[in-house]
Parts: sequence; structure tokens; C-alpha cells
Amino acid sequence: QVQLVESGGGLVQAGGSLRLSCAASGRTFNSYAMGWFRQAPGKEREFVAAISRSGVNTAYADSVKGRFAISRDNAKNSVYLQMNTLKPEDTAVYACAARQRAYYSTATTDYAYWGQGTQVTVSS
Repeated sequence: QVQLVESGGGLVQAGGSLRLSCAASGRTFNSYAMGWFRQAPGKEREFVAAISRSGVNTAYADSVKGRFAISRDNAKNSVYLQMNTLKPEDTAVYACAARQRAYYSTATTDYAYWGQGTQVTVSS
């Protein structure tokens, strides 16, 4: 089992940047593929980015491709989401998720472990 805690959210102007972090408990972090998802008010949770447990393979939603970058540091039991050129439509609660597989998934139902989330608000 793994517990996840996100940090790094906040209020930023359009065009700005934020870096989200997700710290995982436990000694087996490198056995989990990781994902970032977001949920805006009145909308369903959606996929943002994911990374394989080795960190070699990554995937992004079309809406963030070229602006966001996911990375991980298995020595620090952490996964990160660097968000650049933020837009008001990026406003949401961002949560990290873990699945005990080598490869990631873009489906929320494939992740067994979730953090509480961190709010990101982008003003226009």
C-alpha cells in the first residue's frame, strides 16, 4: 500500500508556472506507475499526465502537451508535474495516483491509490 500527499498548488496568473509535487510513503515506490489527474468544478476527473515506474515512458493529455512535464525521483519517493504557460482552463484540483504496474494508464479506474489533491487556480 502507498499513501500520497500533493503539494505546490496555488494561485497564479495566466502564462505563469507551478510545480506540483507528490510524496509517497513506503519502500516500494519504484514498483508503481504514477499519474496526475485533475477535476474542475462541475466536471469529471480527467487525465493529465502519467509516467511508468522506471520513468522512461510518459503520456500527456492533448490539452497539456507541450506545456506540462511529468517526472519522478524514485530515490525521493516523489513524482512531479511542472506546469508552464498556465491557462485559466487549467484551474482544477490536481491529484496524483498510483498503480502497482510497470506501465501507466490514462483511466482513473486503473489507479488504486489517490492523494487528497491540491488546488491550482489560474487567473486571467
